[in-house]
Amino acid sequence: MVRKILLLLVLPLVSACTRPATPTTDATAGPAAYFPPPGTAWQRQAPAAAGFDPDRLAAAVAFAQTQETTQMTPNFSTQEEIFGKLLGPMPTSRAATNGLILRHGYIVAEWGDTQRPDPTYSVAKSVLSTILGISLDRGLIKDIHDPVAGYIKDGGYDSEQNRQITWEHHARQTSEWEGELWGKNANFLGKEAFGKGERKPRAIQAPGTYYEYNDVRINRLALSLLRLWEKPLPAVLKTAIMDPIGASGTWQWVPYPNAVATVQGKAMPSMSGGTRWGGGLVINARDEARFGYLMLRQGRWGRRQIVSPTWIKQATTRGPVGPDYGYLWWLNTEQKAWPDAPATSYAALGAGQNTVWVDPEHDIVVVWRWHNGSPNELIKRVLTALK
Repeated sequence: MVRKILLLLVLPLVSACTRPATPTTDATAGPAAYFPPPGTAWQRQAPAAAGFDPDRLAAAVAFAQTQETTQMTPNFSTQEEIFGKLLGPMPTSRAATNGLILRHGYIVAEWGDTQRPDPTYSVAKSVLSTILGISLDRGLIKDIHDPVAGYIKDGGYDSEQNRQITWEHHARQTSEWEGELWGKNANFLGKEAFGKGERKPRAIQAPGTYYEYNDVRINRLALSLLRLWEKPLPAVLKTAIMDPIGASGTWQWVPYPNAVATVQGKAMPSMSGGTRWGGGLVINARDEARFGYLMLRQGRWGRRQIVSPTWIKQATTRGPVGPDYGYLWWLNTEQKAWPDAPATSYAALGAGQNTVWVDPEHDIVVVWRWHNGSPNELIKRVLTALK
């Protein structure tokens, strides 16, 4: 009975259809690529018209609606227990599980409150990756294999260990940067500072030879990008990415209060690559879907190339060490975290679970927030629904 009620609730969402969209010419996506305009007038397409079995897609969404996360409480009361002492603010509530499915750019399914901005945790790392790509495209960095020390002269890369670190090492989470930043040490030692995420002591390795998922080191990358651009990264994100893709004005990138750097004589906030210690990128699911769709369209939005296809390819190519990981994007190439998904698919992932999954093979983007377990459980249902 419960399942039947869920299906009845979901069917209007997944079967809604508006008049056909006016296509936009796009060199990388074919002659009929649709790009949603700014605002909420994002056109929908009936599941059948988009190539789905409507009943199966409705069942996939009904399943997603039952998978509310148990990792993050609705009031974030377990945040410090999981991650350690906060440095920045946290909201007192969040939306329930929500998401949307795009095919060919159209919304074919949507559930929950997709317009509420919430912390997205490490999805912010994939945003940092894209800012890094734009930095290369614009010539602010000549080569991703260049040592960061050749560009950033703030003392953070002066040691023998740190001066070997390249921009690519940061992007692959293989930098092995040593030091403390904003009150957190890159060694992740100490329960008070790192909660359940604390780690055992180990010998530091040469940069590029050892993978470790490490937010202190990603925050160091963010600080280096701030110094490179000489302006706060939220301003870069707004003008270089979010405004061009028509994102809402509700997103925020919230710094830790103590994360302040002096750049060209001015005090500027430095951003984090997650919400592990509070703050971070606060954004709604629809804006995340736009970001995922930008990636699906090879960095192009309408007639504007925002980030180069070359960068998209590099960012979604596996590195020589560690898991299926590109430049701050999770991949599905060898270890198959999503066994029912194509090897060419990739995702931005954050605690909670916050997922932006991109499938170039089927021209699909799935955003699924505040859910339990592996995204594969929804992915396989969505792909099974394809006719």
